[in-house]
Amino acid sequence: MKISARAAGLIRDVPDFPQKGIVFKDITPLLADGAVFKEVIAAFAALCRGRGITKVAGIEARGFLFASALAYELGVGLVPIRKPGKLPCDAVCETFTLEYGTGKIEMHKDALTPADNVVLVDDVLATGGTMKAAIYLTRKLGARLEGCLFLMELGFLNGREHLDADVKALIKF
Repeated sequence: MKISARAAGLIRDVPDFPQKGIVFKDITPLLADGAVFKEVIAAFAALCRGRGITKVAGIEARGFLFASALAYELGVGLVPIRKPGKLPCDAVCETFTLEYGTGKIEMHKDALTPADNVVLVDDVLATGGTMKAAIYLTRKLGARLEGCLFLMELGFLNGREHLDADVKALIKF
């Protein structure tokens, strides 16, 4: 589903953040516009309807913003995927490569079951490392992955090619 050009226009570039040479895509102006934020969640929900989604999993931190609103809209559970040491119970962990280093993410061991149909949500698809790790954790817990949703995709980084999943992005740069 397409969203308005206005949404893409609200995303601003911040050069050299979080480090020199990286152009950060700042979504805070988009989030501040209630009508556009609502439009984004409606577009995500349209991509999920009829797929039997039982859980929406969001990746820390900006993925939480979209995942929680989407889970609410769909009337399903929310699963946080966090940085190490942030979850209070037993967790499974996976290491991944970013465009500017490495990282780790975790999910509670009991967050998903084989009965769950899951959609993973994050704000941006860059190199695909973070989402690849989230896909691994989802499947490790036995859940069925229904797809990966992103607000935006940085197509020039070819992250989509590294993901063994149905990938949808609302905005492409």
